[in-house]
Amino acid sequence: MPTMRAAFASRFDDADPLAALTVGERPEPTPPADDWVTVEVRASSLNHHDLWSLRGVGLTEAQLPMILGCDAAGVDPEGNEVVVYPVVATPGDPRGSSILSEHFPGTFAERVAVPRANLVPLPEGLTLTDAACLPTAWLTAWRMLTTKGRVDDADAVLVQGAGGGVATAAVALAVAMGKRVYATSRDAGKRERIAALGATAVEPGARLPERVGVVIETVGAATFDHSLKSAAPMARIVVSGATAGHEPKINLRRIFAMQLEILGTSMGTPGELYELLAFCADRQVRPVVDSVVPFSKVEEAFARLHGGEVFGKVVLDHTA
Repeated sequence: MPTMRAAFASRFDDADPLAALTVGERPEPTPPADDWVTVEVRASSLNHHDLWSLRGVGLTEAQLPMILGCDAAGVDPEGNEVVVYPVVATPGDPRGSSILSEHFPGTFAERVAVPRANLVPLPEGLTLTDAACLPTAWLTAWRMLTTKGRVDDADAVLVQGAGGGVATAAVALAVAMGKRVYATSRDAGKRERIAALGATAVEPGARLPERVGVVIETVGAATFDHSLKSAAPMARIVVSGATAGHEPKINLRRIFAMQLEILGTSMGTPGELYELLAFCADRQVRPVVDSVVPFSKVEEAFARLHGGEVFGKVVLDHTA
């Protein structure tokens, strides 16, 4: 059976997820249906989802070994440069769908099989390395701001915990949309880098000079009270993560008195990915890249993400 180089979860280790990562040979992808194609991966990027998979979140022992990775850009069978939309219809999943590396092998390999409908043309002006950052974190941020947050109706945006993939993407996108952007981070160095993106960087919990129309919330319990207090009347607080606690205390009187909306979201649609790619190409918005690591050193990329010091996306160059 033909094989290819891949990075995959071979077991689970909650205490030390890096110990569960294996880099080695895996069988070439076999498209499960006629409307699936195989993409030659040129670039991919890491998400915290990959670390959670190594811890055993969202996977079972029966699904191992599982090739990791949600994001990718590459070349389709006809030689076209494409971006891979990572959500796949999955009837056996309670959600009705899953993302690559959950039920279907992921993108940290030389090749990946996906439905042809999941391929979005790479716009002129974007590199494959840039595009590989967009389908998960940046798409989630785009949906949080646009479809869910209705940011066109807001003048100011608060992004909690900037530095991570989704939050940093939200800062860059909201600035490009012409909004006044406030962003929090506990790290002084990251606050400097946030400010360089065009946002007003503040410490967590700091009083803002104004209330905002949209709050981007990926932190959870540690920041949620600040999100509520910073929200203007009829503002939208959009949640896509809870890295610092998933059960915050909520002042319900503030919710109804200020007529606030708390909205949950995850990922986005193929149409939203197309819109995001076009926006980035037209406005010359480029993903914030922490580092580009050769695929031959994928273990180093995982270690960097796990270390928690990243600012933006860690990208894998599959040509190196």
